[in-house]
Amino acid sequence: MGTLFVVYAHPDDEIGNSGAMMKAKAHGHRVVLVTATRGEVGEIYNMDEASSRPRLGAIREAELRAADEIIGVDRQEFLGYRDSGMVDTPDNKDPRSFHQARLEEAAGRLAVILREERPDIVVTFADDGVYGHPDHIKVHHVTNAALDLLEREGSPIRKLYYTAIPRSLLQAFAAQFPDQAREQAAGNIRVAGTPDDLVTTRIDVHDYVERKREASAAHVSQNDPNSWFNKIPEEVYEMAFGTEFYQLARGELGSERPERDLFAGVDS
Repeated sequence: MGTLFVVYAHPDDEIGNSGAMMKAKAHGHRVVLVTATRGEVGEIYNMDEASSRPRLGAIREAELRAADEIIGVDRQEFLGYRDSGMVDTPDNKDPRSFHQARLEEAAGRLAVILREERPDIVVTFADDGVYGHPDHIKVHHVTNAALDLLEREGSPIRKLYYTAIPRSLLQAFAAQFPDQAREQAAGNIRVAGTPDDLVTTRIDVHDYVERKREASAAHVSQNDPNSWFNKIPEEVYEMAFGTEFYQLARGELGSERPERDLFAGVDS
């Protein structure tokens, strides 16, 4: 069976498409997750700040590996960069940060793992990084640069997908759950969504929603107990996370739009 190869910036980024990862694993595919950083920057919840901050990278690596177990990840690798934080912060200017890494160097590190795995399907962020985080945007460019290397070597992958949140879905969520939408808008996340006409693939992952929530809960240090996200009723969570959306960026669709599986056209 083929391999699903997922590339993200931080521990917990994988939750958004963990349903497709679980589905791939259930269908006999190999699942590989590459994470650029260990999430050393950011707010800490459910732990003592003073004692956990110096070892936050190790804490979040352990949390990610616990989530991997729930998801069914076969191989977890890190590119070895430091979390960059947000724009114009000292962390973002740190020479060890992923944001400051030379594109060719980071792409070279990723290409080593890609050559070892020879995946059929690769998933990463689109060029907006979902909400503009510098590391999310960087991982988009690094993944594409690494795939360009493989193509020049004569080893192109079958398909590359970007995770997507249809713009119409965000608007529907805001209309149906205005309180949650207002609370999200008041925070630091600004999600514009993917134009609906760019969404090529729609995957039903309702069978995996409970495990998605368990995998998310494994990231203890990132789960704000007072966040609206952790108060979502079960039926709202099902609506929001029971379907995953993707944009095909390289390769050919394996069926009529919308595709129902990342491996459509590959398994046949």
